[in-house]
Amino acid sequence: MSVPLIGVSKEIAKIRELVARVAHTGLNVVITGESGVGKEVVAHELFRQSQRSNKPFVKINCAALPETLLESELFGYDRGAFTGAVKRKKGKFELSNGGTLLLDEIGDMPFSLQAKLLRALQSGEIIPLGSEKEVTIDTWVIATTNQDLEKQIAANQFREDLYYRLNTIRIHIPPLRERPEDIPALIDFYTKRYASDLISQEALDNRTVQDLCNHSWPGNVRELQNVLKRIMVLGESESVIATLDNSKMFSRPMGQNRDTHTQSVFIQNIMEMMNENVALDDKLSLKEVRRKTLDLVEKELISKVLEEVRWNRTNAAKILKISYKTLLYKIDGLKISPLNELGSGLSEGTDREEKTISTERAPTRLPLGTGRFVPNWNTQPHSV
Repeated sequence: MSVPLIGVSKEIAKIRELVARVAHTGLNVVITGESGVGKEVVAHELFRQSQRSNKPFVKINCAALPETLLESELFGYDRGAFTGAVKRKKGKFELSNGGTLLLDEIGDMPFSLQAKLLRALQSGEIIPLGSEKEVTIDTWVIATTNQDLEKQIAANQFREDLYYRLNTIRIHIPPLRERPEDIPALIDFYTKRYASDLISQEALDNRTVQDLCNHSWPGNVRELQNVLKRIMVLGESESVIATLDNSKMFSRPMGQNRDTHTQSVFIQNIMEMMNENVALDDKLSLKEVRRKTLDLVEKELISKVLEEVRWNRTNAAKILKISYKTLLYKIDGLKISPLNELGSGLSEGTDREEKTISTERAPTRLPLGTGRFVPNWNTQPHSV
């Protein structure tokens, strides 16, 4: 079941007006915005108000499939096109013929495949894999992306001609933190929608609604939906909201509520690495520099999270969205330890066997107030 475009903000009102003006034209549309803002909702609204609303609406996620599979899913294939192709299969373009095709996350489409998509848009014809016969299509294309396509063009990651072919009309959806007046309406809609499925009460109390309105919602509407489900199922709004408070660090600019020197020291460490590399006779390769820089960034982030939760590793793993075992591996491999070196003052929620932190793993420390650590450039790379 499709979801209506919900909100009372000026931004949503402008989007509704633009949708109403564009839907009947059949012009290609690009919908931009952060993950979770509701790009697919706007696409469905365009389709619903269009003259093709009684025709197929087909969606494909360009970021979820490898290039060869994405090509066959878009254009289809003939029997014998490859091993396992025992019969002809229609692709998304053919399946949406006369209707609408939603190219979700178009910014993540492989560069080499973009030329074939451009040809299909220009000619109105496709060639299935393994076929020499062109198939005529009449498909309205709507694309969504959370990428900055202009920057991708500058980096030769997205074709400029494809961008102009797709970007006839552009609709941008601001993040939820920029339109907080929409949050109460979204809460009202989704609590009513989830109530029957989750066997829960529909309405939340005013205090809970106010607390939810005060959150910055880095995950946008999608995050709000998940939080509402947890509250309605568990009935523990205070504990759920407390979890949100612990994750607010991700919505703050880097360095906020921290020592003012930390960020500059972090940049200083990177500059020091680059200067040392230039000065060395046996210079590091670009690959090695990239690996060491990523280690430094990863170490900085994990250290920040651990400090925010007072070294409660269970909570830290949840915030970082990695397994508990992976977090321990990172702490050891990146040589991360509490600022007090001996681990005193850890969170009461920290596992008993973790209370003692080995001083052998502690990296060289700067004095408090001047930064978190001096990077150890001999640290080996670690992957999640």
